[in-house]
Amino acid sequence: MSDAVKSIRALARGLEVLQLLQARGSATLHALHRETGLPKATLLRILRTLREGGMVWQRMADDAYLPSYSLVELAGRMNREFALVEVASPILEQLSARIKWPSVLAVPRLTHMEVIETNASRAYFDQIPLGPVGFRVSMLRSASGRAFLTFCESPVREAILDSLRRSDHPGDRGARDPAYLERLLGETGQQGYGLRDPDFGGDFDRGRAEIDDGRESLAVPIRAGEHVLGTLNITWARRVHGREKGAALFSGPVAEAAAEVGAKLVAQV
Repeated sequence: MSDAVKSIRALARGLEVLQLLQARGSATLHALHRETGLPKATLLRILRTLREGGMVWQRMADDAYLPSYSLVELAGRMNREFALVEVASPILEQLSARIKWPSVLAVPRLTHMEVIETNASRAYFDQIPLGPVGFRVSMLRSASGRAFLTFCESPVREAILDSLRRSDHPGDRGARDPAYLERLLGETGQQGYGLRDPDFGGDFDRGRAEIDDGRESLAVPIRAGEHVLGTLNITWARRVHGREKGAALFSGPVAEAAAEVGAKLVAQV
């Protein structure tokens, strides 16, 4: 960035206060004044702005200021996902070398799955672009979503389904159909992996009659103990391998890769 662009002094002061609170866990106005050297009137304006933005709160017992739980949770979630990507990336690369077709690593976002890593650029069959990072994947209709929904903990599943039942997306309507859910969860649980909804052609809401990317996908859960962190999938061209043949070929290698990711994460902890 050019040196001609000036920094915003007030923002810098606010970030200094927020970083200090995150490092200490809590601090009174007097402690912040002592450590930053900022006037108390300036600190009160900064703290009010941070409170209104939901970044800090004030404890009644001693009037200390603390970073908000949501901010701490976001940082914790990001750290967990960074660790997941760091561990999974080399394993994804090995997987692409082994079975040639591309994969994505996805994590839950309550109403959908989100891609956080892909080996598509390393796969031999690179005409199937996946992702990109940040791409939203259907929870009910994609292989990744079905694998997570089936194998995650029951309270997590119920929270997801409750949110999906209130969704306006056409692709989420199945959450309000008990027979559809029973079939989805039963088939996926029996298989040990998720497959795409037969009518899913890659679009979040529209069926294959309108949008068909010509692909099939299979996904397995990534477990750390009893906790399901996300999913690892494999995607292939339907004209090369049909649904059943692809599942028979790829379910073993993908499950082995997911188990390796989970085991390495547990070993780190």
